[in-house]
Amino acid sequence: MAPLFIAEISSNHSQNLQRAKEFIRISKKIGCDGVKFQLFRIDTLFAPEILEKSSQHRKRKKWELPIEFIPILSEYAHSLGLLFSCTPFYLEAVNILEPYVDFYKIASYELLWDDLIIACAKTQKDLVLATGMATLQEIQHAKNIFTQYSNKNLTLLHAISGYPTPLNEANLKAIQTLKENFHCDIGLSDHSVKEAVILRAALTYNASMIEFHLDLDGKGEEYNAGHCWLPHEIAHTITIVKESFLADGTGEKKPQKSEESDRDWRADPNDGLRPLKKLRQNFHD
Repeated sequence: MAPLFIAEISSNHSQNLQRAKEFIRISKKIGCDGVKFQLFRIDTLFAPEILEKSSQHRKRKKWELPIEFIPILSEYAHSLGLLFSCTPFYLEAVNILEPYVDFYKIASYELLWDDLIIACAKTQKDLVLATGMATLQEIQHAKNIFTQYSNKNLTLLHAISGYPTPLNEANLKAIQTLKENFHCDIGLSDHSVKEAVILRAALTYNASMIEFHLDLDGKGEEYNAGHCWLPHEIAHTITIVKESFLADGTGEKKPQKSEESDRDWRADPNDGLRPLKKLRQNFHD
């Protein structure tokens, strides 16, 4: 089965509702299965002593997603047949998002925060958990916390929290390691912006979900960090992956529709000449 492609809008919406909706429209156009936003508040994301000392972090206030956008974006995504998700970065955000998301996603940086995992689990919605920077022991602990409170589906995303991720650090073999250790759906959160990485994750390691960061035009808040795809770049990759899985077929060995009409044109076993004798007798040009 082809992986789900989830477009991570992150903070590239620029707090503009029409731009945010355009992300959803474009995501559908390029073949995505869902979109994901982020709900954070700078005052609850970073410790006060960091905000006091770092103007760079304080400036991220303008990256916040307005809460009033969420029901509008969810409804629009669903109207296009897309899944809608959002990452909660503070506990209250879990309840705010609950009526609108199809699944929660917890970011790599919050993997250690048991209370956030528990809050998501108690909603009895599916959870996607990124594993950047984490050890197997940390991931096992997070999974144990989730399954203690929920029997819903858990997807672990292999991720490298380098923005962008160097090709030689993508470490895609870790997808197989996660499968062998955790026996749940395993996908990829891409920060490499490399087609080869996504193709190999999907076609060699059978990732169940591919999440990637999307920008519309190179003007998003996070684009210059180097980990965001533009629509025309990722569309080709999505097409290749989905066509590759379509080509798998059922695996049953039988004549396909496109070759049925040629079956009688095979060599007749009696004289080795084409077509079969039954067709020769009734053939008309």
